[in-house]
Amino acid sequence: MIKRILAIALTGAAIIGNTGCNSGGDFKKTHGFEYKIVRHGKGRLAKLGDVVSYQLIATVDTMDPGTKKMNTMELGNSYKQGRPQMARVQDVKQPGQYQSMFPLMSGGDSAVLHISCDSILQTIPAEQKMHLPSWLKSGNKIVVSLSMISVMTEDEAKKEQMAEQEKMQAEAKAKAEQQMPIDDKTLQDYFAKNNIKAQKTASGLYYTIQKPGSGEQITAGQTVSVKYTGKTLDGKVFDTNVDTSISHHGDPLTFTVGQGQMIPGMDEGVALLKKGSKATLYMPSPLAYGERSPGPTIAPNSILTFEVEVTEVKAAKPQGPGGMPRSMPMPKPAK
Repeated sequence: MIKRILAIALTGAAIIGNTGCNSGGDFKKTHGFEYKIVRHGKGRLAKLGDVVSYQLIATVDTMDPGTKKMNTMELGNSYKQGRPQMARVQDVKQPGQYQSMFPLMSGGDSAVLHISCDSILQTIPAEQKMHLPSWLKSGNKIVVSLSMISVMTEDEAKKEQMAEQEKMQAEAKAKAEQQMPIDDKTLQDYFAKNNIKAQKTASGLYYTIQKPGSGEQITAGQTVSVKYTGKTLDGKVFDTNVDTSISHHGDPLTFTVGQGQMIPGMDEGVALLKKGSKATLYMPSPLAYGERSPGPTIAPNSILTFEVEVTEVKAAKPQGPGGMPRSMPMPKPAK
């Protein structure tokens, strides 16, 4: 319920540049709030079904209980998120929702909205009003500065998203190519220092096999169950399903090989093994989490090791449509 209330302020957020360019005229009313277009752009008017890109900032004046002075509280600011927000233009019937402005704006427009908290309070059942934020009270007014960056059809939005994804993938690939030789040198030094004879794959993954296992080598499409312990290169455990004194979950990790459900090093490494195999996988950061930091115990560009044991291998199952790949389970900090 609170999320629905805060959608006014927190769905987007961002200071609009040059809102001082006021086009004049009085505020108009719509859907339980007042608004004024303060800058006119040259884009087309948004219509239902379009996808809009926008920035906004939402604030509310509220009294400090200690000083009895009015303070301006920022409820949200999308510029702080580093990129514009995107939303589909819909027929919003709930009063006091800034999304009602979308069909009234063109690409490049900027507007100021005055949303009365009373309009919002009218939509909240009485039994829920005991749990409202302190600023959401009768007489208060939310001020939203809304900037419409662009208006796109659904097809245009899909093309833009695909282009953005391709750009991000290209940037990530370039960074991984720069990082890989650095990590490889670190691993070779580590192996020399610790007298480890590891084998290397074409991707840059290193591995040692302590127990070869039996049967056929695992292939893509098969479902495997794995016991594992993940460590940083300095030996600190960040996740395990083997030692419950370190991590609370003790069930085997089960996934389908070659479906992108795991981080690349795990997916590739397990495919080198057989049922019953025990091995250690040494993953350069591009084959692990790369620049991402999935938890406080794993820094960006961390080289990781995984001690794995394959406990079960099942035949490949037909893949249904619309499956979404999963990442490696979020590492949990060791106790």
